[in-house]
Amino acid sequence: MMSICMDAGLSLDQAIVRVGQELRLTHPDISQELLQINFEQRAGVLRIESWKAFADRIRVDSLTQFVAMLVQTERFGTPLGAALTSFSDSLRTDRRQKAEELGAKAAIKLIFPMVLFIFPTVFIVLIGPAIVGLLRHVVTLLD
Repeated sequence: MMSICMDAGLSLDQAIVRVGQELRLTHPDISQELLQINFEQRAGVLRIESWKAFADRIRVDSLTQFVAMLVQTERFGTPLGAALTSFSDSLRTDRRQKAEELGAKAAIKLIFPMVLFIFPTVFIVLIGPAIVGLLRHVVTLLD
């Protein structure tokens, strides 16, 4: 969302405020922290210091990486829009990889219930009529 705001022409500080306002209903804690960054900067705290304090307060890996990326772009003067786009792409890739990993683990966890519950019923449905027919044939031979 911050990348979209910056692509629309907002500065980093304005984008922070805008994202903080937009997240107020869905993620009130993150919203409050983003607005806290803005308050700190207006009070005279350096931008990098307020971002580092944000990372220390939150202690979430992805947000810590985000702050490190912001500090690097601030320090080296690289374009922030491209860095935000690259960062969001890497977050999406990480999320997709975690989902694939959980899917693979779920397949392994489903083996036991399948063997215990599904395969016996399939076996009964497929082999049951043949056994009944065989028993009828044996009964007619014995009579």
